[in-house]
Amino acid sequence: KSDADHTGKQLLLHMHQREAILQARAGKSYVLTSGTGSGKSLAYIVPIVDHVLRHGSGRGIQAIVVYPMNALANSQDEEVRKFVEKGYPEGKPLVRFARYTGQEKGAEREAIRSNPPDVLLTNYMMLELLLTRREDRELVRAAQGIRFLVFDELHTYRGVFGSHLANVLRQLRRIARFYGQTPQFICSSATIANPGELAARLLEEDVEVIDINGAPAAQKQIVFYNPPVIN
Repeated sequence: KSDADHTGKQLLLHMHQREAILQARAGKSYVLTSGTGSGKSLAYIVPIVDHVLRHGSGRGIQAIVVYPMNALANSQDEEVRKFVEKGYPEGKPLVRFARYTGQEKGAEREAIRSNPPDVLLTNYMMLELLLTRREDRELVRAAQGIRFLVFDELHTYRGVFGSHLANVLRQLRRIARFYGQTPQFICSSATIANPGELAARLLEEDVEVIDINGAPAAQKQIVFYNPPVIN
């Protein structure tokens, strides 16, 4: 879709995107590793949107997507809105996304708490606050039916921060199980060398590894620069 044309067009998927979507449809947790710009985000956005459309919007938070940096959350927030908002009446998309990363003003935060979205985009620090702050308890309750937990751009975290992050994820799993949910985990990375091992240790469960990259790769153009010789 575009600003002028809301008819849309057929979505063509790369091999790794198709494989990831099939794994998600089968109810399996997975880690997808492919190069930067290969469309990893679409590989988890499609299953999430499909799930919300099939089960209905407005049923609480059905997916949480966690980013390591706000810059990634901001860019994905803008990209996702192109797919789920254009062509629909103002304020009435079929799937509601909201960014909750600490950048939001007070009124915006209260609006998210009082009317939780279908999909929440956040970061690791805000995820911990969601689990501990009294004012965010309504968001935790809204996630009783959560289906997907996505960790975009998986990295190796060591020391105090790594231990801290692992405990946050364990707490999130305990809350999901308290409400009788067993969410699917989806991880992605463009850089990590041992994605399966790391994801399994972080999530404390076995995951499928998708390490193919079906995105087309153009021939590299190398430009040589010879600086002028100054006598």
